[in-house]
Amino acid sequence: MNINKIGVVGAGQMGSGIAQVCALAGMDVVLNDISEERVTAALSVIGSGLAKQVERQQIDEAARDAALARIHPGIDYEAFRDCDLVIEAASENEEVKRRIFTKLCASLRPEALLATNTSSISITRLASATDRPERFIGIHFMNPVPRMQLVELIRGIVTENETFEAAKELITRLGKTFTVSEDFPAFIVNRILLPMINEAIYTLYEGVGSVEAIDTAMRLGANHPMGPLQLADFIGLDTVLSVMQVLHEGLADTKYRPCPLLVKYVEAGWLGRKTQRGFYDYRSGTPIPTR
Repeated sequence: MNINKIGVVGAGQMGSGIAQVCALAGMDVVLNDISEERVTAALSVIGSGLAKQVERQQIDEAARDAALARIHPGIDYEAFRDCDLVIEAASENEEVKRRIFTKLCASLRPEALLATNTSSISITRLASATDRPERFIGIHFMNPVPRMQLVELIRGIVTENETFEAAKELITRLGKTFTVSEDFPAFIVNRILLPMINEAIYTLYEGVGSVEAIDTAMRLGANHPMGPLQLADFIGLDTVLSVMQVLHEGLADTKYRPCPLLVKYVEAGWLGRKTQRGFYDYRSGTPIPTR
């Protein structure tokens, strides 16, 4: 199947990034969210991201202008009527995603493909909320989408080979590298990465080290580009907690139990960069450790 027009549900950090790379690759994109204001804000973010790529001489101004012209706001799901593929990039909440798929399918052509950008939830289970499980697949982009090279592809138990091949062709067209994961909780990257972040939070919770000490230790001692607590803030502590809960419930192993301090921060609304407070306080413009 040729994929020339893509729909994206969710205009947050992931959805806007997916829209940006698809538009740069020459595809028309319909970007949707729960309000027109969110889509407008996402288009501004995409414009800024493309401007930075021009400054870095990664693309020229003509490519930037052409990409922006290919992205269209979709006020409702009817805007996806002629899309070849729709990618869901809403919050990491299974019930939210299932409600989206139930409503979305009525607006899609029978042959259209459907994908989720979930970072942890069962593809087979999400596919069961649709009218096309054989045309459903997990396409997990890494954050930030324009800069990260890897994409995880995850087949559900019903996913057909044609769907899988179309997804592989899409990722190649985007200039990215795919790796294939089985449909296990959190797949490959987050199955390894998120427990490490959770353990770093336990290290803080137990008083082994401060925020600054833990992040410095992992940056300089393990040669990580950013510390695990800084990375948690970047991902969003609510997302970190959601993935850990999926791992804990799905694998029934206490080693995946979310750290109580992580739970407390999420309950307080300290979700990281997006709320300006997490393991660092970003309100002054200079990140300051909160512990």
